[in-house]
Amino acid sequence: MLVFSVIASALAPGLALMTYFYLKDKYDQEPLHVVIKMFLLGFLIVIPVLILQRGMMLWLGDGPVVESLLISAGVEEVLKWFVLYHLIYNHVEFDEPYDSILYATAISLGFATVENILYAWYSQAAFGPMLIRALLPVSGHAMFGVIMGYYIGRAKFSGHETRRKFLLLSLFLPWMYHGIYDLILNVLTHSWIWFIIPLMVLLWYGGMGKITRANNRSPFRMIKREEEVKT
Repeated sequence: MLVFSVIASALAPGLALMTYFYLKDKYDQEPLHVVIKMFLLGFLIVIPVLILQRGMMLWLGDGPVVESLLISAGVEEVLKWFVLYHLIYNHVEFDEPYDSILYATAISLGFATVENILYAWYSQAAFGPMLIRALLPVSGHAMFGVIMGYYIGRAKFSGHETRRKFLLLSLFLPWMYHGIYDLILNVLTHSWIWFIIPLMVLLWYGGMGKITRANNRSPFRMIKREEEVKT
């Protein structure tokens, strides 16, 4: 029973947020099996992430700046971006700007869910720490995914002259925010809460704006409006 409770509490935040982002797709919802596939791929990339992080830690050391910006944020965001770009960018189902936000958050939340399960299993955390995990790292990964997906969408549906810029932003910005997040936790060990909360508010506020803008750029928006007028 204890094992079931630990796993359930670790799974719940990721699944709840995944459902939320799936329902935010206003005009042309993605096939559920593709979303689940990306969520499960987020599970699987934990393995290469751990291997690369271990190798980089032995090579570069584990100082807080290097660990936060390169070993943690760098490896995780680069691998998530790699999967998203190579599996989704030219996918037939990627036909509106919000789609890449959904798929990026699916990968990110799959990854964060495995992290949460490992944390819960090895720490045997009580409800309070698990709630903090739900509100901070899991939702943080979701917001990094929103940022990545938003700029992947901008690259896909923008002109050729701006495509490279948006692709670079789709990797650099989540990497930067993830690095700042980890750096706060690693350096400000006693006062981190006073910096993490404003950062999370900023990420959620900006993320919700990006979701709205992506939905507003959907080519299916006018079609749906015309259908609503006819009915």
